[in-house]
Amino acid sequence: MPRAIWSGAISFGLVSIPVKVYSAVSRKSVSFNQLDGRTGSRIKQKRVSALDGEEVPYDQIVKGYEVTKDSYIIVDEDELAALMPKASRTIDISDFVEQADIDPVFYESAYYLVPDELARKSYALLAAAMQESGRVAIATFVMRTKQYLAAIRPVDGRLMLSTMLYADELSEPDLLPGLEGLDDIAVTDAERAMASQLIESLASDFEPEKYEDTYRVAVMELLERKAAGDLTVAEMPPAAADDSVVDLLAALEASVAAAKEARKRHPSTEAPRAEKSNAADDGLTVAKTA
Repeated sequence: MPRAIWSGAISFGLVSIPVKVYSAVSRKSVSFNQLDGRTGSRIKQKRVSALDGEEVPYDQIVKGYEVTKDSYIIVDEDELAALMPKASRTIDISDFVEQADIDPVFYESAYYLVPDELARKSYALLAAAMQESGRVAIATFVMRTKQYLAAIRPVDGRLMLSTMLYADELSEPDLLPGLEGLDDIAVTDAERAMASQLIESLASDFEPEKYEDTYRVAVMELLERKAAGDLTVAEMPPAAADDSVVDLLAALEASVAAAKEARKRHPSTEAPRAEKSNAADDGLTVAKTA
């Protein structure tokens, strides 16, 4: 049974809607422990001083902020506690914005907001009003001594909360090597048309269940085989050949042809999609002969 990780109320204006917060994500990964290869026993980590290698008692460990190489400002727990945001039980909405105005890069972790029994009508009303307006609520709240920026959006009559990054936490793309000058690269009409056709040939509805973490699946299968007594060592697949393609247009044409052939073999290919592809073919022919 899922457990709420926070409880409080959505607050905007004079309206207050009691809610509980549940994680919308159940992350799956394969965890390993570090073992001594000689004995199979667990490896323990110790906190030791970089000065003399001696183990440091936990009560002697303090927080330090490095200002220059090996030079630190010591901050004690009481000083930090005085600066922590005051714990509150409200998700304070400050703005309602257009969802299209929020770049997905700002979204972090997702949660469900579940209403208390007596607040179900108010909750449903807010979700419906937000759905009709097409707007997303921007709010702040405190959870586990940390203040979060969040977006609340309606999804099928339910409210979802996504924690968000602050603007100064995003990297400036202009400072990343390799991204400069991209606007000045020349692309021909034929290349653009062929790229558009390739995108259209691979277009489909988003079905999240058809994607899987193939590495995690393979690791679990390996562990199951080993647990069953199969000690066969898996062979590494051969490295892919480095067939660098110089002719971009030829590569796009080959990709489109392969995608079309794959769609013909797939039993779920829809007729409307085929008609749309044919329309794209006609446009491409004109572009190539122009």
